[in-house]
Amino acid sequence: MSLSGSGVIAIWNDITDEGRENFYEWHDREHIPERVGIPGFLRGRRYIALTGTPEYFTLYEVQNKSVLTGPAYLARLNSPTEWTTRSVQHFRNTSRSLCDVELTIGAGSGGFIGTVRFDCDPGKDTAILEKISTTILPRVTEELAISAAHICRADESASNVKTAEQRGRAANMVPRWVIMVEGATEEAVAHALTKHLSTTVLNSLGVTESMQGIYRLQFDLVARA
Repeated sequence: MSLSGSGVIAIWNDITDEGRENFYEWHDREHIPERVGIPGFLRGRRYIALTGTPEYFTLYEVQNKSVLTGPAYLARLNSPTEWTTRSVQHFRNTSRSLCDVELTIGAGSGGFIGTVRFDCDPGKDTAILEKISTTILPRVTEELAISAAHICRADESASNVKTAEQRGRAANMVPRWVIMVEGATEEAVAHALTKHLSTTVLNSLGVTESMQGIYRLQFDLVARA
């Protein structure tokens, strides 16, 4: 399994210009280490956009989705540090989904990641998941310099829980489906998205709304054993 666990948090956000310098210090020195220190959190990564928006993509891997509704994580969300409270005020255009990993395949992580957020008629969920997981993503991982591909489904109820930390920033969107493609180069990821996961391809499956971006890794922290 390429991802470390069967649950993820996927977060996209912009940062105001005046909050950017603080964002890096806070995110690297306090926030990601704090999250990865929660029992069941396995890894935290942050990426910066090369194409698409928002500017940043953060991915947390957890043992399973129950970690994301458990008391340890909720305690942190409801007791944010003073630094966190100040920092999240500079978040803009935030999307955040707490997800089950429906499929993760590949040899390992890549320095570049393409993300696809999409929605569809819930009645088409089963058919779309079947097509993407059994046909499209296996073909994606056969492409040159692609290291992994994943599809995740959001738990909308868990993603929309209102906490003290979330009240400190503008309301966020909750993408229902998230696809991630990891690779060794930006070009490889772009090729895989264009060939296998373009808007035209997704629309043919019944996807009604989708957004893509390609991101480069900035920070990566693995939980201590």
